Amino acid sequence: MLVERLDGTRPRMHCPACGFVHYRNPVAAAGGIICRRQTVCLVRRSVEPRRGHWSLPAGFVEYDEAPRACAVREIAEETGLAVAAEELLGVYTGFDDPRQHAVLIVYWMRELAAQTPIPGDDADAVDFFAPETVPAGIAFRAHRQALDDVFASSRYRAGRENGEG
Repeated sequence: MLVERLDGTRPRMHCPACGFVHYRNPVAAAGGIICRRQTVCLVRRSVEPRRGHWSLPAGFVEYDEAPRACAVREIAEETGLAVAAEELLGVYTGFDDPRQHAVLIVYWMRELAAQTPIPGDDADAVDFFAPETVPAGIAFRAHRQALDDVFASSRYRAGRENGEG
């Protein structure tokens, strides 16, 4: 039976018999930004939590997987798109996922070929949105923060000015 005990400055659950300490650490997640013609790719969630809301294509990093590889895999699973991870957009804290506290790592992505997105895995729709058409129902605050960073970035603005996005 675990009991609460102060561990440094935090109360943590400990096992008095064996000394085990239960650390509640965040879980890593990764996803990507795919831009087309001044729009950004989002997927509509087909599962809880937040079923029916939109998010970046993203998911939890597997135990034997690097975040970049996770982002590429999740995009393929949720959109059918083949992409390559480029530079890091940012790292975001997700406190509003009821399953656990997540740390979301988001990369800029480059499409490897002209492709039609097809929703899959835990997405039932995939679409591209301009800043003014992004749905109000974004599933998680970390995804909303990443989108705000995308639309404010010099990379995105340069693409808009050049007609690339």
